Amino acid sequence: MNLEIVVPCYNEERNILRFYIEIDNVLNDDIDWQIIFVNDGSDDDTLAEIKKLENAKYISFSRNFGKEAAIYAGLKKTTAEYVILMDADLQDPPSLIPEMLTYIDDYDIVATRRVTRTGEPKIRSFFARRFYSIMNRMSDIELVDGARDFRLMKRNVVDSVLELNEINRFSKGIFQWVGFDTKWIEYENIERAEGETSWSFWQLFKYSIEGIVSFTVAPLYISTIIGIIFSIISFFSILFIVIRTLIFGDPVSGWPSTISIILLIGGIQLFSIGVLGQYLAKTYIETKNRPKYIIKEDNFN
Repeated sequence: MNLEIVVPCYNEERNILRFYIEIDNVLNDDIDWQIIFVNDGSDDDTLAEIKKLENAKYISFSRNFGKEAAIYAGLKKTTAEYVILMDADLQDPPSLIPEMLTYIDDYDIVATRRVTRTGEPKIRSFFARRFYSIMNRMSDIELVDGARDFRLMKRNVVDSVLELNEINRFSKGIFQWVGFDTKWIEYENIERAEGETSWSFWQLFKYSIEGIVSFTVAPLYISTIIGIIFSIISFFSILFIVIRTLIFGDPVSGWPSTISIILLIGGIQLFSIGVLGQYLAKTYIETKNRPKYIIKEDNFN
């Protein structure tokens, strides 16, 4: 079997060697394997640690372009019949790889999902679950709660993923969008081996917005429906005020309530404009046709 392992890395200097050793321990001699590290503009000695490994390929970006760009760059360099995508922090346990390999003959993808979020802040876990619920209601794809990027794929799956050439990428959605038969392996959450996660709550929030905007236009419909509803309410409100004034001669009063209504309508308008702006921004970025990443150095021929 010919196997390549794509590993996006950002400030993982303390995990690189340990990760490599664990991979070496779980893969037997019958497998011709190769690791492709993608150094996503790390600020530490991640690249130096990668260069110490004799049997490893690497790509190093000129700056931090984000995990999605690193995933795409790594997959683009693969040529093997089978490809694994996983993180270097050991939250994706290499010990699952032998089990994954046993299923790949019957499936196109063998993916993993966490059944618990032990060790994560409760507020992050709560919003993560809400995101999956909202995403599945809005979009045509079905995201699996707890799904990881850690997966084993056949060559045709990798080629299909690479055909989706957009700059604004949401890999979890892309993997589901391309389809193919998938086997899910469940496991308990594992905390990072070393270091701190580079994903803040705000970054995860922006990533969730990226996913929603990339795979559904439902927010545009929602803002349109809200606009129609409030237009109807406004029409009947004006009609009521006119009729009341004609009958009772009561001048319109209630400055506080008027201001409250203006603020409410203004907030809804700004929300709708913001939703529209998100889609326009994505279109604007795509039309620039800038590269997803810039490679500073690598050790590929």
